[in-house]
Amino acid sequence: MTESTQNAILYEVVAAGVARITLNRPECRNAQDTAMLYALNDAFNDAGRDDDIKVVILAANGPHFSSGHDIREPDLISRVAKHTSVGTWTGYTGQGQEAWHGREKELYYGLSERLRNFAKPSIAQVQGKCISGGLMLAWPCDLIIASSDAQFQDNTLMMGIPGVEWFANPWEFGPRKAKELLFTADFLSAEEAKQLGMVNHVVPPEGLGEFTLSIAERIAKKSSYALKLAKEAINNALDAQGRQVVMSAQLAMHELAHSHYMQTHGIPVDPAFLNENSISNAKTHKPGEDK
Repeated sequence: MTESTQNAILYEVVAAGVARITLNRPECRNAQDTAMLYALNDAFNDAGRDDDIKVVILAANGPHFSSGHDIREPDLISRVAKHTSVGTWTGYTGQGQEAWHGREKELYYGLSERLRNFAKPSIAQVQGKCISGGLMLAWPCDLIIASSDAQFQDNTLMMGIPGVEWFANPWEFGPRKAKELLFTADFLSAEEAKQLGMVNHVVPPEGLGEFTLSIAERIAKKSSYALKLAKEAINNALDAQGRQVVMSAQLAMHELAHSHYMQTHGIPVDPAFLNENSISNAKTHKPGEDK
């Protein structure tokens, strides 16, 4: 990680074979800006390259796991072009929807998919609110341990968008509950999420870190090679169900919705659902031009 971004993500080895990566923007409820997401990718790279690390915990400082993407960040498209890509689409200077689509395929869909395919077991340690973009960091993890005060929400339909960019909703909730949660944009409690199979364990807030670490330490006693193989075997089962095809098709729908609002309102979301002050900085800029 570079010096300019390392404070947004903290990395530490907390036990034998266990690394903890922590989202560290509590002042904005861990809203994810471009630098933070690339720093997160760097941290997972560090854990992946360290043969002594067998398990990674993804945690967050502050009262909430993540409020989602930081749409107040200016110059969204030009900023992604300043980092080393995790994918190959690029095209951040393209006309029309190409640049916006390229950013979201790279940074949101691409990063979440990369976290999901991270070879070693990962555990999301979630407290407080976990909203939209927050789900796209928790869902790719292999286990989710939630504080009893945790709440989960995909609020994208409030913005006129048909779900988050990494569309795991049908697999996490089942088709009928996925539709209900999308259509209503209701919060899902930690206990409800556990009943649906999205969350593995629900624990009191004061014991969240200790309990998550105890699970990680039990996993870290297993063979690193066996852990990688077991994870890949189960992921293969989901891919055989057409997961990647569904997610890719939904991302295209997601981008169509953004394009629609850009054409009709000049902003990438439905203005009826967001305060103009929250989205004014999310407008696209002309290719090659910084605001």
